[in-house]
Amino acid sequence: MSFYTSLSGLQAAQTEMSTISHNLANVSTSGFKKSRTDFADVIASSVTADPTKVVGSGTVVKGNRQQFTEGNLQTTGSSLDLAISGDGFFAVKTNGANGATAYTRNGAFVVDPVSHNVVDAQGSALQVYPVDAEGNATATGADGMTNLTLPETSGTPIATSKVGLDVNLSANASVPTAAFDRMNASSYNNSTATTIYDSSGNAMTLTNYYVRNDAASAGGANSWSVYSYVGNQEMTVGGAAGPVTLNFNASGTLTAPAAPVAFDSFTPSDSATAQSFSLDLAGSTQRPSAFSVAARSQDGKSVGQLAGVTVDESGVVTANFSNGDTLALGKVALASFTNPTGLRQIGNSYWSASGISGQATMGSANESGYGSLMSGTVEGSNVDITEELVALIAAQRNFQANAKALDTASQISQTIFNIQS
Repeated sequence: MSFYTSLSGLQAAQTEMSTISHNLANVSTSGFKKSRTDFADVIASSVTADPTKVVGSGTVVKGNRQQFTEGNLQTTGSSLDLAISGDGFFAVKTNGANGATAYTRNGAFVVDPVSHNVVDAQGSALQVYPVDAEGNATATGADGMTNLTLPETSGTPIATSKVGLDVNLSANASVPTAAFDRMNASSYNNSTATTIYDSSGNAMTLTNYYVRNDAASAGGANSWSVYSYVGNQEMTVGGAAGPVTLNFNASGTLTAPAAPVAFDSFTPSDSATAQSFSLDLAGSTQRPSAFSVAARSQDGKSVGQLAGVTVDESGVVTANFSNGDTLALGKVALASFTNPTGLRQIGNSYWSASGISGQATMGSANESGYGSLMSGTVEGSNVDITEELVALIAAQRNFQANAKALDTASQISQTIFNIQS
């Protein structure tokens, strides 16, 4: 009987060493949770047996219990790297036509270049709840979840129809001696560049060149010429090329033109659609100070390109675009379980629900029973190397002790055999 008792001890110690080895092998695995082997003694007795004389029959492995303590948090700087501070699991949809929902604590997510879904290293899509413009979830439960997808663009292009440009032209500026030539900087006093847009949202550059026409008259009034170009095309008024004339009185106040200047329609070089716009210079002045731009505006708009993504503590994912648009894309869904230690490990830092764990209860960060989200951070393994090495030494000693007991039982049996012979 002692053979089987020692054998059960050997098997138990071997199982514990295997568990510890698995923990150590995953010390650098993000979101990994260590396990602990639990044992129970084996007693074989009957109601007629004297309880003071019952001898145990060894040990048995009761189970490998997962330890869901929080791992070390590692700062990465990537906004799509997420960590849960507290309870909860990320929900991901695995690959395949019949992809299943898995749960993980590994929040290292990236953007899939083909589908533009936010996925983990295995290509499983992060699950979120749809939200309204204020970031409030508009669905709940497992059936309300959807893949988090990042749009490439945002907004509808609007062609520029009006440009406002208020400048101060220096009253001390000299009159250029050369005829105006935009390629000759000495032929004009100052220039400004303003970005405008065509009907497709393509950016164009409106360049205005300011040329002082004459010195101040006896009354202090004088004029300036403004030449306007979009790219290499000179803007015309009434079919005639030439500058717009700005007249100032002695106090430096603009007296003409009194209304925005409407340029003739033109066709941008990369567009087949003609467009026109007006230039409002009403706020321009002439003062002794240096040339400066007091205000600049235009009413066109380009299609915004995705510029960045942010995730707040409540899990709301917001996309930022180059045209200034912001769009709430979803709210990260979190799962909780009545008994997390009963979750079934399926590899790749994934778990699935089991009858022991209970079904997942879905919610969002900062709600009751769920932790908060940290962006730019990944949760590492909760394995403590020192603790595991000490446990490994203890398991090794247990194995050696049971092996010694087995050897002793063998020697006793051999002695008995020798007596009989």
